[in-house]
Parts: sequence; structure tokens; C-alpha cells
Amino acid sequence: MTLDYADLRRRIAALTEGETDAVALMATLACEIHHADARFDWTGFYRVVAPETLKIGPYQGGHGCLTIPFARGVCGAAARRGEVQIVDDVEAFPGHIACSSSTRSEIVLPVRDGAGRLIAVLDIDSDRPAAFGRADADGLGAILADTFGRL
Repeated sequence: MTLDYADLRRRIAALTEGETDAVALMATLACEIHHADARFDWTGFYRVVAPETLKIGPYQGGHGCLTIPFARGVCGAAARRGEVQIVDDVEAFPGHIACSSSTRSEIVLPVRDGAGRLIAVLDIDSDRPAAFGRADADGLGAILADTFGRL
């Protein structure tokens, strides 16, 4: 079964209407996205807190890494390049940070505010190999643009 991103987008829009606090928005999105699809083993945000530095934000799932430099891992690559990262096999990704031994594949999307500033990345891990594709990047990207583009 393919995730109905249009439905998820409508649900999240209704839940977040009028909210302008980035952390509250991240918490709501992490919960809604995580529970929307069985492929999603860990779902959360890493916030930009200093130059070239991400810190754990709201998430669902087991423990995440606390700090990730832009220079390391899939989250760092998404932040550094400003581009969606889809990794079919995390073991094959140079510099992958293994926050959880069960992670097999990963998608990470940059999160930008209305001025285009990078404020975070959305990280979703799966215990399945090659769990993510272009439809996930497009669907999640639209949700992020709707939600954080108004900040």
C-alpha cells in the first residue's frame, strides 16, 4: 500500500493551522508522519542550532543521535547540500552515522522557513532496504513547504 500523501497533507494542515512555533510544528509532523506508514521506523527533526551543526529535535522512535555536524552522515549531507537525500542502503553511504543498528535505508529532506533559510532537516529511517523513493520525497517536501514556509 502506498502512503496517501494528499490525505496526510490535509490532516497535517488542519492540525497545524495557525501555529507558528517551529518546535510545536516539528513535534506534530514527527508524530503524524511516523504513524502514517509502517516503513517509517524512526521519524524526526534535526534542528540547525549553530553554524554547520544539527541537534536532535522532536522525533518518534528509538533514541537518535544528539548532535550531527553538517560534515557527517546523511542528515549532514542534506543540510550541507540543501537537497533531499535518498539512501537505499545506509551501509553503502560514506560516513553514515549509525544512530540505530536496525536502520537499513533513509530519506532526509531540508526544512526551510518562508525566507528560504535552512532551519532543520527531516530524517526518516526504515528497517527495510530501499524503502523510499521520489514519491516520498515529493509528498514529504510538499508537507514541509506548506508547514514551515509560512514561518
